[in-house]
Amino acid sequence: ALLMTRAKTALEARNLDVALKLLDAVVKLRPDYIEGWNRRATLYYLNNDYTRALEDIQQVLIREPRHFGALAGLGMIMQDLGDDRRALDAYRKALAINPYLEKVPELVKQLREKVEGRDI
Repeated sequence: ALLMTRAKTALEARNLDVALKLLDAVVKLRPDYIEGWNRRATLYYLNNDYTRALEDIQQVLIREPRHFGALAGLGMIMQDLGDDRRALDAYRKALAINPYLEKVPELVKQLREKVEGRDI
């Protein structure tokens, strides 16, 4: 808990290197602690390191397949990478678990029209 609090403080202060070291320690000490993986995935995403972000999201989803935050993050990365079909799938899965996510319903609507086309 202490490492996570310090990582959050470092992230808020935009001290990303310190936040990353702290989150690395969390994941190493408690690989079963899902939020360590998830927070580090977010940090990697903020650094545009999509490969590592995706690896950490995969670890989250292995441990908790219904983690809607990780699924929404997966959607964001897939959308940034131009894989709209996989982004749409991830957003839909996130919404199926938590239908009250902000902005995600609008993203699903936009991507659905782009990927599947409009109804006649």
